[in-house]
Amino acid sequence: MKISEQWLRQWVNPDNTSEQLAEQLTMAGLEIDDRYAVARAFTGVVVGEVMSVEQHSDADKLRVTQVNVGDAEPLQIVCGAPNVTVGMKVPVATVGAVLPSDDKQGFKIKKSKLRGVASNGMLCGASEIDLVDSIDGLLELPEDAPIGTDIRSYLGLDNQILDISITPNRGDCFSVRGIAREISVLNDLPMQMPEIADNVADTDNGQTPAVTVMAVEACPRYLLQSISNIDRSIDTPKWMQDALVQSGLRSHNFLVDVTNYVLMELGQPLHAFDADTIVGDIVVRLAQPKESLTLLNEQTITLTGDELVIADDKGILALAGIMGGQRSSVTDSTSNIVLESAFFNPLAIAARARRFGLHTDASQRFERGVDFELPALALARARDLITGVTAGQAGSIVNVENQEQLPARAPITLPITKVRDVIGIDIEPTVMVRILTQLGFVVEQQADALICTPPSYRFDMSIREDLIEEIARIYGYDNIPSVLPHLQVSMDYDDTADLTHEMKLALVDNGYMEAISFSFSDAKLEALLDDKALGEVLALANPISSDLAVMRRTLLSSLLPCVQYNLNRQQPRVRFFETGLSFVGQSISELVQTPSIALVAVGDIWDEQAYQNRALDFYDLKHDIEQLLPAQIDNARIRYERSALSFLHPGQSAKLYIDDVYVGWLGQLHPNTAKQLDLPATWVAQLLLAPLLTLAREQHTISTPSKFPQVRRDIAILVDSEISLQTLELTIRAAAGSMLTDLWLFDVYQGDKVPAGQRSLAFALIWQDRLQTLSDEAVKTATDKVVQALAEQHAVQLRDS
Repeated sequence: MKISEQWLRQWVNPDNTSEQLAEQLTMAGLEIDDRYAVARAFTGVVVGEVMSVEQHSDADKLRVTQVNVGDAEPLQIVCGAPNVTVGMKVPVATVGAVLPSDDKQGFKIKKSKLRGVASNGMLCGASEIDLVDSIDGLLELPEDAPIGTDIRSYLGLDNQILDISITPNRGDCFSVRGIAREISVLNDLPMQMPEIADNVADTDNGQTPAVTVMAVEACPRYLLQSISNIDRSIDTPKWMQDALVQSGLRSHNFLVDVTNYVLMELGQPLHAFDADTIVGDIVVRLAQPKESLTLLNEQTITLTGDELVIADDKGILALAGIMGGQRSSVTDSTSNIVLESAFFNPLAIAARARRFGLHTDASQRFERGVDFELPALALARARDLITGVTAGQAGSIVNVENQEQLPARAPITLPITKVRDVIGIDIEPTVMVRILTQLGFVVEQQADALICTPPSYRFDMSIREDLIEEIARIYGYDNIPSVLPHLQVSMDYDDTADLTHEMKLALVDNGYMEAISFSFSDAKLEALLDDKALGEVLALANPISSDLAVMRRTLLSSLLPCVQYNLNRQQPRVRFFETGLSFVGQSISELVQTPSIALVAVGDIWDEQAYQNRALDFYDLKHDIEQLLPAQIDNARIRYERSALSFLHPGQSAKLYIDDVYVGWLGQLHPNTAKQLDLPATWVAQLLLAPLLTLAREQHTISTPSKFPQVRRDIAILVDSEISLQTLELTIRAAAGSMLTDLWLFDVYQGDKVPAGQRSLAFALIWQDRLQTLSDEAVKTATDKVVQALAEQHAVQLRDS
């Protein structure tokens, strides 16, 4: 928002330079994006009066003028402007003046001859002194402009324009009054309000329509006042034009300029209707679906039904709080108007302007919240400006309001000690009371707390931290000393990141690449991966897109789209992993977030090579999973069970347990699920990070190897095919005891010599005693004990050959 410093200083005038004022506002949270003078630098231009005008003897379009600039002798200046006349006062660039130009050095005025006639200066139009040209010709100054006065001083061209960045929560600062209020508090100075007449009507001219507010929640306060017999021959006063132009607004006609002036001055959007175009009474209501309206910018919009509109018996007059309609617009010939000033609920205006590609000064303010006590004051200010300049007659005011629907300002309790806890310094309670009172709060001081009721214009005050922020920024952040906090530093090192990184490196060594994706997923994909074991899905209230509408219950929801993306771009072999959180629960209160690591693999075991390749299988995936486990972990602690997850292949999937603690699942994506996702055979896994980190942190003791020799015994058994290798290994280890140092399967056979439903398995058993050399008898006894346990528990038969 752009504001003239000169306009601000009419309200409050601290003893600060422009630079100091800008710094003060920035430190108070109102950042100055830019600061510049009304016109670029130039010198040597003064107010002059044209004493005579004669036609140039050798040029039809040139005239020779004599100009009084306050010196003993008038200056002879040749001028080509069509509007130069005797007696007019204009800016005169004297010899030696430097005018603004794109060249950094500027344009220097010298003595010259034009078609043989001497010219000692230049008469200036608006553009020559860096102002906006409104006419083709010289800039005509008022008759009372003092001759010889420096034009920069006379026109206030050194006045600074402050371009202020207003944060969304400070809707109260979108006006001269709002910024001046901040300056007055920062400098502990009174604020000078303009004088506004108390009389509300000169006459009951009968032109103020009756008002019916149907949408009372969206519009709890609505005021109308008619003004008739307006003299439209009167132009907008120059001081008002200057204020608007310097605030970044274009001057239109007097009635529109007044509403814009009050908008910038007080922050209350107003709207003027041509009273002669209104048919019947005014109704404030919601639009009907498919109603249309042609706006002031000549854009025709079709409404959906939730927009707040101002209407009469004939139809819609305006899109409330955003833009007026063309039918009731004020033109240069309008002499009777109805002036609207209202409070619209921010929620009734928010997003409606953007829906139709609009962004207006009114919608910008109403969306952030306008002071609900301001409409009457703003209406009176606009009425006074119009009637005072044009001698129009103000009619009666129609005021329709619903007090119950107006915003409530609940008191906020601020414990005095809390201020020090947050800011870090002691501030006297009397200083806090002064700051908050000057900001407009009603403050009740108690022994240990302040009870503060926010003013009507502060929509951003709801908790005590809001009050503390107000105290801190007005007290001055520069006045708060920088003190290092007292920290109790724990020297315990969290190795989670390091251990997780080691797991990632292990996967990278096996050809995987890390993926980093959103925690959101597609609801359709979650439906494909639906399983009661995963838990409930949490839907997002405001998703960023339709394909990211729910929280992922498994990292697979993020990795599978990555696989699809790569396969669609001719990448047949894909290996991805990701670490992150999975989310389970239907509400925030019951949401469970679980750190996990997930893998997905598609394609052959190797990249395309000269020798024979093959497709990835379950055991390749199992190998990759076990690379995440510490190398020294005893295989006896690892256990697999068949998985029952519905989105996994029932015969090619498993659950992983370590020390009977569930770690995760792995296997092939169910063919039906893969088909619906247009994927080939896809291998997936997800493990919980917590048990993996616990394993990695285990302290492993180093023991001296036994100096006594090992003894190997092989056993071959016939066993039911349904009995898993894992079950047999557990039985062998339990029966063998501590002398069994290692065990592995080295042969599997099913064929003609093996009964149907059975298979032949051959195990290697390694025996060793740390204290002595094992005898053949001891080894035989231990081996027989293993065979006996297998026979008793699993009905195995020992094969002799």
